[in-house]
Amino acid sequence: MLALLGGSASVGLAGCSALLSDDEDDEETDFEVSEHAEKAQAAWERIIDNPGPDAEDTRTEAYIEIEEAVRDDMVLMPTHHSKGEFFWYDYVDIPKLGALGRHHLQHNRTEVEGDTELNLISATFDELDPIMSTDTASSEVIAQLYETLTTYPAGVAEVENQLIESFETSEDGLTWTFTLKDGVQFHDGQDLTADDVKYSFRRLAESEYSERVNFITASTGGLGIEHETDGDGGVVPDSLGIEIVDDLTFEITLNEPNPAVLDVLTYSGFAVVPEGIVGDIDGYDGEVSHDEFRTEMANGTGPFEYDELNPGEGMRIVRNDNYHDTVASVESVHWEINEDPESKFTYAMEQNADFFEIPTSYYDPSLIDAETDDSGREFGTYGEFENGETTSYLAVPELGTFYFAFNVSNVPRPVRKAVAYVMDHEEFINDVLQNRGTEAFSFTPPAMWPTGQDGYEDWVDEWPYSPNETDRGSAGDVLEEAGFTEDEPFEMTVSTYETSPAFQELGELLREKLAGLGVDANTENIQFSTLQDRGEDGDLEMFSLGWIWSWPDVAYGHFGFEPKNTDTSRMPSETNGYYLDWQVNLEDES
Repeated sequence: MLALLGGSASVGLAGCSALLSDDEDDEETDFEVSEHAEKAQAAWERIIDNPGPDAEDTRTEAYIEIEEAVRDDMVLMPTHHSKGEFFWYDYVDIPKLGALGRHHLQHNRTEVEGDTELNLISATFDELDPIMSTDTASSEVIAQLYETLTTYPAGVAEVENQLIESFETSEDGLTWTFTLKDGVQFHDGQDLTADDVKYSFRRLAESEYSERVNFITASTGGLGIEHETDGDGGVVPDSLGIEIVDDLTFEITLNEPNPAVLDVLTYSGFAVVPEGIVGDIDGYDGEVSHDEFRTEMANGTGPFEYDELNPGEGMRIVRNDNYHDTVASVESVHWEINEDPESKFTYAMEQNADFFEIPTSYYDPSLIDAETDDSGREFGTYGEFENGETTSYLAVPELGTFYFAFNVSNVPRPVRKAVAYVMDHEEFINDVLQNRGTEAFSFTPPAMWPTGQDGYEDWVDEWPYSPNETDRGSAGDVLEEAGFTEDEPFEMTVSTYETSPAFQELGELLREKLAGLGVDANTENIQFSTLQDRGEDGDLEMFSLGWIWSWPDVAYGHFGFEPKNTDTSRMPSETNGYYLDWQVNLEDES
């Protein structure tokens, strides 16, 4: 695929090819595309083929090989591991968030003194179907409308039952028997039953709209439910290993023992919807069209019910007075959709938002007065702000990694390496982020590194791209060797999403550092949902994104690197990896 942004040159694909151009008179330039996709593909297949507890060493070795392939092909440059920081006015009482993120937080235990509505700010999102949700913004809303069998309360990594009363496992660990809570109702008054769960899980596995099929079928990085596949690799309708015992009891059968079952089930894609509400799998005609189900209604068991969604503007939900757990004290929750940092900050300072984040340009660490708890969270106060208010403050070390990635079809490897050479992580953390995060030299966070802390430190020591310095010399060398010079530069667009001023500033910094070396970069800021859509279309070159682990499993993040799973021409229904197009270098793809 050729991707042209801002009139830049396009590039050839598999193997060591040639640089092509919009201008037929331009000369071709040899360059390397990548050479480690086969290594990453083989490593992921070894992980999949060795799911059991006895093969942990094999998987550990393979995870490291994937990190090596990512680093050596520079398909993704980690920038920082995230620290979530949140601010809220003293008339608001919000549960303390955990390391797994705010998208797990339900607002039935949030209180707003003197008001009936909780007001928040969100990035753009355009769907409410749980099996389509892959971003934090939509997941945060879906968590209020729909529920899963288990949950991480407020993102704290201690899994709890949500829709189930109990569970049992067979001696061989393959069969799990779940009993649902009695008396749980959907928003329309229907009772929750085991048939609803089976239907919801079938949608995740079988629907053309599902973006996380592997989370239910894969034994590594997923649940690993038994199933049959058709000739195209799809799940045969109604072949999932799920048996209904009675209205409230069902069994699932796994391919392999999986100790992470309860953790995986917390993912929003496993949220339970009423049986037959959408006719997108065999055996069901549907009560509403999928378009209506995706954007115009919701019918879950969550503490809030759908009220209205105006894409690009806002979303409002209202209290579910028949909620099976603690009924919310607020009558409604409203999200203002806004991605402009200046506008968002003004909106919060005018107290239109009760709970918010602040852009780094307005951030002053000297205003923090906080203590650290046993989980490493800093909790206290921040202020005062320019509006005279002092707010509550919470900083959470998240299991998250933010990065610049590349579509390898559109940006040759020497250019990607040059970007890595001029990237000064320390400068970025100190001067741009103001220490709101930690340096990242791997996709996997240090706390989850497969070989432990010592192994991670060895990894950092071996980082080949001049760590914590701007190495224009090495960047220039690798570009010159590939034929990219100041007079004949590679042109590319660096795309950042509007809600991240830090990435926008870093993009500008990298553009300046590459200037004159053989790369002419221009920058653009686009809405988050637009970046996702263009990523799936293969229509990006260098772009910013982040990944926050929904459960602490290395495979949960590494599935996105499987080169065959990064094929943007088959996204989002057939592949769901990162927007890399790394598959073009596989021998059987060329």
